[in-house]
Amino acid sequence: MTDAGEIAAFHDRCSDLMRALLSELARMPDRPRTLGEIEDAIGWPRRRIASVLGGVFHLRTTEFEGRRPYRFLDERRSASGRWEMWMDAEQARAVRAAARAEQRGAPRGSV
Repeated sequence: MTDAGEIAAFHDRCSDLMRALLSELARMPDRPRTLGEIEDAIGWPRRRIASVLGGVFHLRTTEFEGRRPYRFLDERRSASGRWEMWMDAEQARAVRAAARAEQRGAPRGSV
């Protein structure tokens, strides 16, 4: 996903756990990190990201044609040799804007 409105809609529709993951990814844009590093930063147990991504799969595929507001590198392409995840600067700006709108109590989808 690259469209800020679409990212805001995804943010509005996903779970609190997915929003926490998006916020953490937005905190350090353009920096691929292993899933373990991200889980440590959020204070989650190992494999929580896998569970959260599994939980958002139906939403992502039915409402967003499979698009996601984050990026992956598999173990063959990553520097660490493990799965890595990140979002680019534009995606991060859209997530932060959606979070600010939510904190202000803006109606869903009005970012």
